[in-house]
Amino acid sequence: MTLQVWSEDILLAELADEPGFSEELAAVDHRLETGPPRHVVLNLVEVHHINSSNISQLLRLRQRLIRADRRLRLACVPDNVWGVLLTTGLDKVFEFSSDVPTALAAMQLNE
Repeated sequence: MTLQVWSEDILLAELADEPGFSEELAAVDHRLETGPPRHVVLNLVEVHHINSSNISQLLRLRQRLIRADRRLRLACVPDNVWGVLLTTGLDKVFEFSSDVPTALAAMQLNE
């Protein structure tokens, strides 16, 4: 995983499939817990499968960010993952971008 402070207000994480997915999201959560509040962009281009535990982690991360008046945006969501998000109705819960530069620009415009 690559976890990068992209700007003063934005954290960018590039995630991969399990078993690393859970650990990577835990690292993002820890960074938010111990550092200043930041918006988060998750690059999912390398994530090919997502399970209920992963979804739960994403929802908890989203809640943490909402409480801190920050936002979460998912970028580069593969078709398999998109299908799960559509089936569960989470396409209406999360914010999405087709690529990382668009996600970062959207975060900057809405600050």
